[in-house]
Amino acid sequence: MRSIAIITARGGSKRIPRKNVKSFMGKPMIAYAIAAALESKLFDEVMVSTDDSEIAAIAKENGAAVPFMRSAATSNDYATTADVLNEVIAEYGKSGVAFDSFCCIYPCVPFLTGDLLRAAHTAFVSSGADSLMPVVKYSFPIQRALRRNAEGFLEYREPENKLKRSQDLEPMYHDVGMFYFHKTASFCAKNARMAMFEMPEERVQDIDTMDDWKMAELKYKVLKG
Repeated sequence: MRSIAIITARGGSKRIPRKNVKSFMGKPMIAYAIAAALESKLFDEVMVSTDDSEIAAIAKENGAAVPFMRSAATSNDYATTADVLNEVIAEYGKSGVAFDSFCCIYPCVPFLTGDLLRAAHTAFVSSGADSLMPVVKYSFPIQRALRRNAEGFLEYREPENKLKRSQDLEPMYHDVGMFYFHKTASFCAKNARMAMFEMPEERVQDIDTMDDWKMAELKYKVLKG
């Protein structure tokens, strides 16, 4: 069973310029994703899909492969992650190289480790699912969400849950946006089954703004003592 880690790292970053190669705690941000993938020892290849020569150079310096550059069609603001992944699989296929499964890893994941990837992969394999998504539980029951009505006043979106105890409401989760495991044959297939891997909240952090970046640094310092 052959598997590949695909780290998606486009050069254009609007809110934090050059985010993927910006120094985070002394290392380029993308170096953490590459290190986690390599440390996991799960993959026959760890590659970076990018349209940016600087990202490509840093990726290679940190042990990842960059066998080809991303096309213009998958480098614009409208290309989806699925477009990028399909392109990578197709490009390898042109050389006669196929993978049974792959893991898409986003480049800004300083809290990702090889141990986390191995644990998620074990859950993925044992589930028998077509894919696996890491998630984190909402810290507050979303069934008691509030919204502003047409008159400008607050109201419960689901008033039937207004007086229910938190422990009586179903736990809900959201995507942490770090990585995804997929079986190649069923990628993008309708009715594909997705397993979940619950992440600890302290290892989850969106990094879309400089405030997010500063919070990530604080959390990283706490985690690393």
